[in-house]
This record gives sequence, C-alpha cells and structure tokens, in this order.
Amino acid sequence: MKRVVLAMVLATWAAAAIAQATVSTSLSTAIGETIDAWHAAAAAADEERYFSYFAPDAVFLGTDATERWTRDEFRAFAHPYFAKGKAWSFKSVKRWITVAPDRRVAWFDEALATPNLGPCRGSGVLVATKAGWKIAQYNLSIPIPNDLVDDFKKRIEDHGRQEPTKK
Repeated sequence: MKRVVLAMVLATWAAAAIAQATVSTSLSTAIGETIDAWHAAAAAADEERYFSYFAPDAVFLGTDATERWTRDEFRAFAHPYFAKGKAWSFKSVKRWITVAPDRRVAWFDEALATPNLGPCRGSGVLVATKAGWKIAQYNLSIPIPNDLVDDFKKRIEDHGRQEPTKK
C-alpha cells in the first residue's frame, strides 16, 4: 500500500512539473512571437504596428548614451525613418526568455544580426496585459570584444570631451 501511495504522489508531482513546463514553454513561445512580430514591424516600416507592441510607459534605450526615450519620445525620433518607408532590420539569432513565477512579467536577452550596426544585443522586459504582451523596456547595445575595450573607452572619453551631452 505504501508503494501505491508513493507512486501516486510521485505521479502527481511529475504531472504538475510537466504542466508547469508546458505553461512556461507556451508563454515563452508567445513572448518570442511578440518580439519577432515587433522586429518584423520595424523591418516593414509599419510604425503603427511597431509602436503598438510598447506599453504606454515603456522606455527604449538606444546605443548612444543620450538615447533614453519614453515610448512617445522614441516614436517622435523614429517617425522620419518610418515615414520614408525604411526603418531598421533586426533579426534575433538567439534568444533567452525568463518568465516570472506570477506569469505577468518576463525578461529576455537576444543576440541580433543587423545589416547597419553589425552584431548587436537586445534585452528587455515585457508585461502581460489584456491586449497581450507589451514591451515595458528595451535596451539595444553593441557588444564590444574585451580586447578592444581599452581603445573604445579612450575614444568614448575623447568624444565626450568634444561634444556636450544632448540630454
């Protein structure tokens, strides 16, 4: 009898673990599809669709130290690119997604292939809303190989002495 009860407990525990993994996988899939659709909207220069993926209070951090924008500030900056019918093209080549235990918040980082900037990295936070997953923060960066950091650090310092900060 003890073996039967133990087997039932283990089977219940295993079923719960499988169910949790399935939920996490389906959430990660939905989040990945949201991010992919967001990148696709930029590549298609679809401004309305692109900005619909942002939460109202979202923040976009660009590659330049001065580029910290609210959603609306970023839209004003990006509008001329979308209006010309050519925004930017980011293709995720690898992505890692983590979903919080409450399943209302997720964060991710991704390696990106871009034709203009070269290899980049994006990371962000999404929140679950009634309208689906929305980007609350996105941070775009250009990874610098460690053996080039000293040269880039000097160049950035020299650049900072020449040009006042925009914001």
